[in-house]
Amino acid sequence: MKTIGLTGSIGMGKSTVAEMFAEEGIAVFDADAAVRRLQGPGGRLIPAIEQAFPGTTGPEGVDRVALGARVFGDDLALKRLEAIVHPAVGEERAAFLARHAEDAMVVFDIPLLFETGGDRHVDMVVVVSADPATQADRVLARPGMTRERLGEILARQIPDSEKRARADHVIPTACPMDQTRAAVRRVIACVRASQDR
Repeated sequence: MKTIGLTGSIGMGKSTVAEMFAEEGIAVFDADAAVRRLQGPGGRLIPAIEQAFPGTTGPEGVDRVALGARVFGDDLALKRLEAIVHPAVGEERAAFLARHAEDAMVVFDIPLLFETGGDRHVDMVVVVSADPATQADRVLARPGMTRERLGEILARQIPDSEKRARADHVIPTACPMDQTRAAVRRVIACVRASQDR
């Protein structure tokens, strides 16, 4: 099995590219979706998060706005939250791998792949990229997003240029969808060719 780490900065189109891999029949582990499940209604991380950050959870699970306000810009609080979340996501990832043990390849959709050192644990890294203006337009169209908040998020992420330099493959998204899909298919073909050797 080949493991592909799929990453990209905020607003680059990573979720769309992950869907394209899934449409090609490749199993995708979505780290963000796993976190939402773990923190959603009845999620198993709710008690630990409530204990660490009182008042940030309720019947609907974690109040992401309240929790975000508690950890954003506070490195110690963020580390405390990550110490709760990351091991649980690791368990979900291990279960995903067990379910797909017979697959020729799988994709790990991980927004902070480089930032967390996750690139060391995959066979190949694919970076999704777009130009800064396209990225800003996409992100600022999201509810409640401001240029200041975007700047703060980008300051915590490795720059796109560095991600592209460290990638095995770069998939462009500031182009027609069929070009992006063709790039996804090239990555899959490349992996299959390497397995046939």
